[in-house]
Amino acid sequence: MNAAISFIGTGNMGAALIKGLSGMDGVSLLGFDLDREKLNALCAQCALQAVDTIHGAVEKAGYVLMCVKPQQMKAVLAQVHPALTADKCLISIAAGITRERLSEWIGHACPVVRVMPNTPALVGAGVSAVCLDDPHLTQEQKDVVQKIFASVGSVHVLEEKLFDSFTAVAGSGPAYVYYFMEALIEAALAAGLPRPMATSIVGELIGGSLKLANESMTHVSVLREMVTSPGGTTIAALAHMDRMAMRAAIIDAVEAARRRGQELGAS
Repeated sequence: MNAAISFIGTGNMGAALIKGLSGMDGVSLLGFDLDREKLNALCAQCALQAVDTIHGAVEKAGYVLMCVKPQQMKAVLAQVHPALTADKCLISIAAGITRERLSEWIGHACPVVRVMPNTPALVGAGVSAVCLDDPHLTQEQKDVVQKIFASVGSVHVLEEKLFDSFTAVAGSGPAYVYYFMEALIEAALAAGLPRPMATSIVGELIGGSLKLANESMTHVSVLREMVTSPGGTTIAALAHMDRMAMRAAIIDAVEAARRRGQELGAS
């Protein structure tokens, strides 16, 4: 792809995207961050050009990627707005801020794309939802945006009305996985395994199970049944989980996250 991309904010997610895109043919990367030391360090690692002002960063790029906290977005966009033109594309990864609100804050100056990545993007294994609902987006812009986020994982194009559902499952999802891993580690400790060994075993368990699920092309229910022998240890554990309504608790937890996302978007 051929694109000049400016990053407004080079924190964890911005840095992950910059590293994923660095060195890609036809791509030029520019960055602005108030933390100049952090920005310069990233420039030393990647093919990134530091820009002294927000206006300069926006002016030099066709794609402006906003990597700032949701509570800072409106104020930062007020600085970005004067340099935006109709041929540019604004991309936001801020949770809870709708595409329409972002567009209003920049006076509808250019097309807006809303994206929700998740933290495994930091190691190139992210899952991102991309909203391409803006009718002013060109096909080229749609393609470039998807390629930007494909540099750090998989990309799913979703209507914005599904973003709260995606966030509840995949955006918050890493925390659910780590929560389950913590519980398994504690269970291993209670069973007498040393902590370093318990931590290693659980990590290998999760990684191996995921690898099997991805490579076997077998439904996860069948994979679970493969481990569940009649009258064995696994069925005893799963029966206890069912008595504790763990499946329902997980479904209810994701629904609570979805509702909270709707509340944040409305505030």
